[in-house]
Amino acid sequence: MIVLQQADVYVPDFAGRQDILIAGGQIVKMAEHLDCREAEVIDARGKIAVPGLIDQHIHITGGGGEGSFHTKTPEVQLSALIEGGITTAVGLLGTDGFSRSVENLISKAKALKEEGLSVVCLTGSYSYPSVTLTGDVKKDILFIDEVIGVKLALADHRSSNVTLEELIRLASDVRVAGMLSGKAGIVTLHMGDDPQGLNKVFDALKQTAIPAKVFHPTHVTRNPVLFEQALEFLRLGGWIDLTAGSSREKSCGDYIEIAKQRGLDTSRITLSSDGQGSWSNYDECGSLTQIGVSSVQALHQQLVRMVKENHFDLAEALSYVTSNPADALQLKHKGRLQEGMDADIVLLDEDLAVDTVIARGKLMMKDRQLLVRGTYE
Repeated sequence: MIVLQQADVYVPDFAGRQDILIAGGQIVKMAEHLDCREAEVIDARGKIAVPGLIDQHIHITGGGGEGSFHTKTPEVQLSALIEGGITTAVGLLGTDGFSRSVENLISKAKALKEEGLSVVCLTGSYSYPSVTLTGDVKKDILFIDEVIGVKLALADHRSSNVTLEELIRLASDVRVAGMLSGKAGIVTLHMGDDPQGLNKVFDALKQTAIPAKVFHPTHVTRNPVLFEQALEFLRLGGWIDLTAGSSREKSCGDYIEIAKQRGLDTSRITLSSDGQGSWSNYDECGSLTQIGVSSVQALHQQLVRMVKENHFDLAEALSYVTSNPADALQLKHKGRLQEGMDADIVLLDEDLAVDTVIARGKLMMKDRQLLVRGTYE
């Protein structure tokens, strides 16, 4: 058992100064004062207790490769996730669904789970038909515990350029598989720079009864036209995901401010890092000019920027990386500091730096010192 004493608690809404009792991997009790003499006591005075961050877009087995084999990025390390305050991750593939496999992805997810984090996955990659483990997207979602949906690239020069009919069939299959398995059943859409943007998604919604919440477009701040489409999709009841490391000039908060000015429901906006994926630039002929590796640290960095640069209340800023993604992914025991929820807790110092991390009730980092590293780190 662990007791966090006298932390300033954000649910993510501010809940005052409280003690938090952790046992069996869950938050057992929260109160102004708790007397638990048998528990390990952590003095959290002067610290801010927040839910562990949820990063719903991490290339846990690495990404990239668009500049040939030597440009494939490395897999994520447990220590990087902990230092970034990330306690729940969604692993997925990218452009390369050939030399990287769904089998490898799920194996890495299981490894990170054994090392203490919570991890789910998306089957598929950029391409269509989707790469899978069982040979069927529906069966992957139904029978593989970690799989909650599928990944697909849309409006990108590296995509398979799916037809409207193919997109509708995939979304229908994922929707039903999610219902049958009690999972989110989502189609995460890597959005590229092609001018068509989300047009096929809008057409699918017009022609079918597929709910907007099935589609989860990400990288939607890639260009102004795509972002305008994303705002319209948000208005229609969909979820949109902003990539935390995609723009140095603007913060994610700048884009969220635009949505708020339009009177849109920002509770369906999420942030993710695209960690261990490659960022790349191309010339007008489509030739690769630059490539690099995205960091999982970007998620926490954007949280800090939203508070310090955009002057968001901490509770609001937290929602985009905790409660909102928990709702989007139907992770019922994640994203909030409440009794009965999983004990995924991060203590921030007064500058919002990550000080202490608890994942599924296990102390992973304390006083900025890593206590747990990956098996081969």
